[in-house]
Amino acid sequence: MDRIAALIVFALSFIGSGTAWAAADCLAMAEGPKRVRNADFAPAALAADQVRVSFIGHATFLIESPEGVRIATDYTGYAGGVLPDVVTMNRAHRSHYTDTPQPDIKYVLRGWNPDGGPARHDLQVEDVRIRNVTTDIRGGYMGRMPDGNSIFIFEIAGLCIGHLGHIHHELSPEHLALIGRLDVVMVPVDGGYTMAQVNMMNVLKELKARLVIPMHYFGPTTLARFIETARASLEVEVSQTPTVVVSAASLPARPKLLVLPGY
Repeated sequence: MDRIAALIVFALSFIGSGTAWAAADCLAMAEGPKRVRNADFAPAALAADQVRVSFIGHATFLIESPEGVRIATDYTGYAGGVLPDVVTMNRAHRSHYTDTPQPDIKYVLRGWNPDGGPARHDLQVEDVRIRNVTTDIRGGYMGRMPDGNSIFIFEIAGLCIGHLGHIHHELSPEHLALIGRLDVVMVPVDGGYTMAQVNMMNVLKELKARLVIPMHYFGPTTLARFIETARASLEVEVSQTPTVVVSAASLPARPKLLVLPGY
């Protein structure tokens, strides 16, 4: 176990877990930072119902599909030593996007529209469907920049996986209707740059995902505070490796917070 993982385990050794929420139903659509360590990117092949998720660090995950599609979230130019097929980005801070993605990346999906208005993505890449739901961010003339962030949703192998990006506010009923069911969600838990941890818990309670993976926590102390807030609703598991393979069949019966070593 590396030093960061050891610190996380130490910080969380005092924290328990509690009761769970009910699960919900995937929307049927009719219409810069420092780097941790590389995950092992020469793993066994995935079964048709499996997805591999590796925490690269900060808000970047590498998501791999059964057919080998590789997606890097909130991409800043680094995805654990591999070239992704798809990258998603958000604009709130330079630690969530790059202006110079490698030209060999097939799909570069910005979570904001440089020309104004909301970014709109809905595409199929082999066995992966990728779509987005925009939210606002702080900043700009009115103190709020409409549609500056995107929640990206990846529909793979019967799972709906959501990455909340740099979300700055709780979700409206309209947001929730567009998002639909999420089985797995990556959530920023810093408590300040995005929003207060109690508000982030409100978002998670609305989304009702069975597997919650924290990100954007900068260190074990902030993460431990989030677990203290979350423990009444979530079981807690601390992984010693930055990679997990998930499937619909392997989702926990009760909602779980799965901590992958990172920052």
